[in-house]
Amino acid sequence: MPAESRTPGRRERNKQEKLDRITSAARELFSEYGVDEVTTQQIADKADVGTGTLFFYAKTKAELLLLVHNVKYAEAIDSGVTAAGATAGILDAVMAIVQPIVACNRVQIENGRTYLRELVFGDPDEHHHKVGLELTGRVDDAIAAILSRDGDRNEQDAAQLARIISAIMFINMTATVFMSLSDDSVIGNIRDQVRTLLGAHRVGV
Repeated sequence: MPAESRTPGRRERNKQEKLDRITSAARELFSEYGVDEVTTQQIADKADVGTGTLFFYAKTKAELLLLVHNVKYAEAIDSGVTAAGATAGILDAVMAIVQPIVACNRVQIENGRTYLRELVFGDPDEHHHKVGLELTGRVDDAIAAILSRDGDRNEQDAAQLARIISAIMFINMTATVFMSLSDDSVIGNIRDQVRTLLGAHRVGV
């Protein structure tokens, strides 16, 4: 007898509904006011849940920011990977991944900077942090696959270069000196630095 598809029970549906309300409330408040100006109580009130319920899903405001931005980050990665698959040149394909990530991160620049800092310095055992780190690993893997296309780099070199490119992105998206630049200027800086990196590696410098 074929197994019946399992449908979520009422308790699971209620939990998902509360999580959706919390995520939506946090996203809206963070976008409008910035993460530093929003309290967990404001998020709980907007989501129409108690603070105890809020802390069941995310123990701190930093975790709430990770929860919100992980969703946006995953969407940006999906967009970039799809675009890169239809892009021939290696540099252009790498930048096809970079562009939507930069655009996503700089919708609210301070929120984006806080998100990236939290990924680097936050608790790696916390659930939302783990999800964020898995997403950054996905970016590295996607870039490494592009760098391996022409057969000029072995798997180890491609992986190392991908991590360096991710670090270049991180600096350009978080450094105070770049905050006043437009998205196009930041993307242009990253492109120039990646071009130099790949050129230096190709000639063995």
